[in-house]
Amino acid sequence: MRIEEHPILKVERKRPFEFAFSGEKLQAYEGETIAAALFANGIRIFGNHQKDGSPQGIFCANSQCSQCLVIADGKPLKACMTAVRPGMQVEPVCGLPELPKVDSVPPMREIEEVEVQVLIIGGGPAGLSAAIELGRRGIKTLIVEDKSALGGKLVLQTHRFFGSSDAVYAGTRGIDIAAKLEEKVRAFPSVEVWLNSSALAVFSDHKVGILRNGKDYVLVEPEVLLVSTGARERSLVFRGNTLPGVYGAGAFQTLVNRDLVKAAERLFIVGGGNVGLIAGYHAIQAGIQVAGLAEALPECGGYKVHRDKLARLGVPIYTSHTVISANGKDQVESVTIAQVDEKFNPISGTEKSFACDTLLVAVGLDPVDEFYRKALEFGITALAAGDAKEVAEASAAIISGEIAGLKVASALGLEEAEAPKGLERMAEVLASKPGLCLPKGTPHREEGVFPVIHCRQEIPCNPCASACPRGLIRIDPEDIRKVPEFVEGDKSCIGCERCVVVCPGLAIALVDYRKDSEWPTVTLPYELSRESLNVGEIVTAVDEEGNPLGEVEVTEVKAIPKNDRTLLIELKSPRVLAEEIAGLRVQAPEVSAPLPEATLRLADDEIACRCERVTVGEIRKLIREGCRDMNEIKAATRAGMGPCGGKVCGPLIKRLFLEESISLESVTDYVRRPLFLEVPLSAFAGASDEE
Repeated sequence: MRIEEHPILKVERKRPFEFAFSGEKLQAYEGETIAAALFANGIRIFGNHQKDGSPQGIFCANSQCSQCLVIADGKPLKACMTAVRPGMQVEPVCGLPELPKVDSVPPMREIEEVEVQVLIIGGGPAGLSAAIELGRRGIKTLIVEDKSALGGKLVLQTHRFFGSSDAVYAGTRGIDIAAKLEEKVRAFPSVEVWLNSSALAVFSDHKVGILRNGKDYVLVEPEVLLVSTGARERSLVFRGNTLPGVYGAGAFQTLVNRDLVKAAERLFIVGGGNVGLIAGYHAIQAGIQVAGLAEALPECGGYKVHRDKLARLGVPIYTSHTVISANGKDQVESVTIAQVDEKFNPISGTEKSFACDTLLVAVGLDPVDEFYRKALEFGITALAAGDAKEVAEASAAIISGEIAGLKVASALGLEEAEAPKGLERMAEVLASKPGLCLPKGTPHREEGVFPVIHCRQEIPCNPCASACPRGLIRIDPEDIRKVPEFVEGDKSCIGCERCVVVCPGLAIALVDYRKDSEWPTVTLPYELSRESLNVGEIVTAVDEEGNPLGEVEVTEVKAIPKNDRTLLIELKSPRVLAEEIAGLRVQAPEVSAPLPEATLRLADDEIACRCERVTVGEIRKLIREGCRDMNEIKAATRAGMGPCGGKVCGPLIKRLFLEESISLESVTDYVRRPLFLEVPLSAFAGASDEE
């Protein structure tokens, strides 16, 4: 269940060792989390809920919930955040875990206090970009990151990024952008980094509680606080939504692209934004089958090039459809979807079921901005950046962080640190939603060599224009959201193939009539396993949106200088198809074929609160009885009382109010917990490591 080869990622593992789960000896590798090691050994059920015995498994893989709780060497710990160690004894949590016995009062120590000019919570693209600006000015800065590496979600992204080549590394893979940003940050002696360290709370005395290195509680007092904590994935209510195998697309990318674990054999995706579309592509790169994707809206909300890229590989996309249920006894065995009407209600009789072992939920993101809001409440000088300020693409987060860094420097009295107006404008462009989709207008020709651009939607992106050595691909320099155009004048295309390689959407093909006017060569980008395609093989060519065009022959599989792991596939094409070919069908049709009969589960009351197993019916009943205070709902049902502190169920309960035609202005929100995460009391007491 581990990934042994990958077309983009380098597969390297550290020292192997043994640990045990339920007494069974299993193999792990140094640096793996417990969750990754269990998944790699085919274990997806980590315990059973104390209320109803329901199976529990990974959900967010980001410390936002406690679905993955296990007993590790006698202590209840989150499997997604805890490193597995040689000889570790891991047990499933069946019911409420018991606290470890303490024979005597452990030795205590004074709580360490640290003063810094700037505290940055979150070491993702926004936090790192801000730190670079602060480091350039010699400002004493501390970055607190709860993962074992800097980069945030960039370390999960194997694809090339959109945006501006000059401003935000467009055309560079996310994993490489993370490395570039970290290298810059590490070069500044005024910037300190704490990894594996979680921010716990912001206090009224302007101090921030940090669990440093997962064990030492430290109080940090900054002059300015910058919150760049990213976003958390939204959940969704449907039957079977808590079965092991139902989890967020971000959790899936963590397991696959960070931990190199084959987290599924076949999956289905609900949600057609960029997150869901990209996760589907990453799955196929990792050798995982994708049965389909359902999107409730009439069109996918993500970039069309992401949608087309997935469809060309053979993944059916069901717009105006929603998930009805995840089916299975102890884990996902199939998923049922149905068409929806204009009010998004499922249409009876349109149900379809698909065999799969995983359902990815990718229905949007919410800012993780609790620290920022609490800081403002207490009068702390604070700013937010990246998704914590506005959910957008990582390229926008980089600019957002740069601007925030300049504003922080200005707040510290450095007047020259004002953000340039052009930077603010670039931030607006990069954060913009997809624009118009223009009709296809490629001029027909049957001579020479030229690129065919299958990118027709207005999105912020210009690597193709930057890559062309002759300047023949043009995008409005004043607005990089404009669709690229191929314009020949005094100069002609030389067929260098750079535009084909660098396009983040894999949306450019090269057509070459120079060798054979009857059977031109079509060159396509290819980012799957090289062994999966051979010279002489007959393959199915598809058009821009994935519709089959016909069978063609592979004549060459190659790489060019600076290809950055993107292969080029040359095809022998008939003239009539040459300008239409945009990709190859990779996935066999039977992978995505619906089951003969749809599985229709009886309504078993969908779960709204995962931690406390509170149903939608229980909450809806209170709303209909006149309850308008979410704290009353908490007291009556325990919804929001669990380890996640209402972070998952809170938005779902608000949606229930809206479904009952109740304005959220009349609803009292949860009183937020002072602590953001669960922490052993021994950490606050300064107990020694041995305890």
